Amino acid sequence: MTLREKVGQLFIVRPEALSTPSADLSKAYKSVSAISDTMRNNFKKYPVGGVALFSANILTPEQTKKFTAELLNACDIPLFIAVDEEGGRVARLANNSAFGLKKYGSAQAVGKTGDFSAALEMGEYIGGYLKQYGFNMDFAPDADVFTNPNNTVIGDRAFSSDGATAAKMAKAMAEGLRKNGIIPVYKHFPGHGDTSEDSHTGTAYANKTKEEMENCEWLPFKEAGSLDGVMAGHISAPKVTGNDVPATLSKQMISDILRKEIGFDGLVITDAMAMGAIINDYGTAAASVDAILAGCDIILMPDNLSEAFEGIVNAVNSGVISEERLEESVMRVLMYKIKYGIIEM
Repeated sequence: MTLREKVGQLFIVRPEALSTPSADLSKAYKSVSAISDTMRNNFKKYPVGGVALFSANILTPEQTKKFTAELLNACDIPLFIAVDEEGGRVARLANNSAFGLKKYGSAQAVGKTGDFSAALEMGEYIGGYLKQYGFNMDFAPDADVFTNPNNTVIGDRAFSSDGATAAKMAKAMAEGLRKNGIIPVYKHFPGHGDTSEDSHTGTAYANKTKEEMENCEWLPFKEAGSLDGVMAGHISAPKVTGNDVPATLSKQMISDILRKEIGFDGLVITDAMAMGAIINDYGTAAASVDAILAGCDIILMPDNLSEAFEGIVNAVNSGVISEERLEESVMRVLMYKIKYGIIEM
C-alpha cells in the first residue's frame, strides 16, 4: 500500500466530503445522494476507508441500495458503509417513512423492560435491514449511562441510568447487530450521559472522579470486544486527566485508560470531527493528528477532508506520527474488514 492508501484507511467521511474535499462541512453544503464522476476522481486522491450516510443521503430504498453498492467499491479497498441507526429518535432509515420499517420508541424504553432479549432483538432487527440496504457498520449501541437530568443530547438514547443495566443492554444490542454482519460501535467513551453540554456545539464535561466513572460510565465499554468498535467522544474529564483535553485527543484517555486499563483492543473511532467541540478550539489538521497520536484508529468526518488528510500525510512524512503507529491502525482497520467479509480473502 502507498502512504496515501494507508492514511486513507484512517478516515470515514460524509459523501459530501468526496464531492468537495476542500470545503468546510460545518458550513453550508449540498447534500449528495448518488455517486458522481467528481466523487470517483476524488476517491483516487483521497482513498478513504469508509463513508457515513445521514438522512439527507438516504432517500428511498432503491436509491439507498444503489448508492451503498456503488460506494462500497469506489476504492480499491472496499469501504466501511456506516450510519447512525440507534433505534428511537436517532434512526436514519427507520424514521424515513419511505422504508416502512418498524420503529422503536427509544433505547430507554427497551431498557425499562429489564429484558435483555429485547435489546438483542432490536439489534437483530436493525442489523437485518441495515445489511439489506448495504451497510456494514452502525454507530450504535448508545452505551452512555443517563445520570444527568440536564443532559438533553443523550436522554432517552441511553438504555438506563444504571451502569450495569446499560452495559448488559448495550452488549445485547451489539450482539444482535453482529449476528447480521454489522459492526457495532459503542458510544460515546468516556460517557456522555452525565454531561450537561452538547459536544455538537462545544466541549462537554464529565465532572466525575475516575473511581466514579469506573463504577458507572465505563461499565458498558468494558463489554466491548475485539469485534466491536468504540466511539471516542469530545468529552473532557478533568477530574480524571487533570486537564480539559477532550477524550478524542487524549492519549491518557484512549491509550492508557481505554486500551490498557479497560483492555479494549478493537477499533477506536472518533466522534464527528466537524463538531463544535473540535472546530471551535482545534485546527482540523492538528486535531486529526492528535487523535491518531492519542490512540484512535479512525478520524470520523473531519470538517475539511483535504486539510485533515494532508495533515496526517505530512505528520507521517515528518515523523510526528511514526510508521509503526500508522500501520498499527491500518492493520486493525483491515482486520475488521476481513473479519466482517468486507474484504474477501
